[in-house]
Amino acid sequence: MYETPDELRELQALLDTSLSRSTSHLRSIISAERTLTAQQLTQVLTGMCTLALSTVTAKGQPRISGADGHFLHGMWHFGTARSAAKARHLAARPAASVAHLRGDDLGVFTHGTVEVLNPPGRAPSESWLETLRHLKSWYGEDFFDWDSDVVYYRLRPHWMTVYAPDLAKLTTP
Repeated sequence: MYETPDELRELQALLDTSLSRSTSHLRSIISAERTLTAQQLTQVLTGMCTLALSTVTAKGQPRISGADGHFLHGMWHFGTARSAAKARHLAARPAASVAHLRGDDLGVFTHGTVEVLNPPGRAPSESWLETLRHLKSWYGEDFFDWDSDVVYYRLRPHWMTVYAPDLAKLTTP
């Protein structure tokens, strides 16, 4: 868990606001009894979480693909090859949606705008260096040429909701 108290408060406000602005249909599925707090969510989303990442082509056609997601500081972080179609989509149209699902036990749905963490030709930011330390601890130092092979994104969420009917199923080995 990397979240500061301020980040947890911001994430909780986002979760509350997103659910309150949702349709009555969604609120009939995701209720106070079937969701998680920001604190609980950060304890559940550790390590690598497979994401379904949705982007849009130049013709406005939706595309979905998988990505390794890491939930850090209350936001999804994910990467892809610099030559991947999704990298081209996100460079031109940075709006994206991701979903992380664990059967019927967990659904985390997020809409937002991506920002590139490691743009070529720029000095690394402290945020990228911290993310890179996390990624290297997960994948290993030499898994990629981290500077040229991959592009990493942070999805700045403007909407996020969580379906979790039974917290015990998510926290019990």
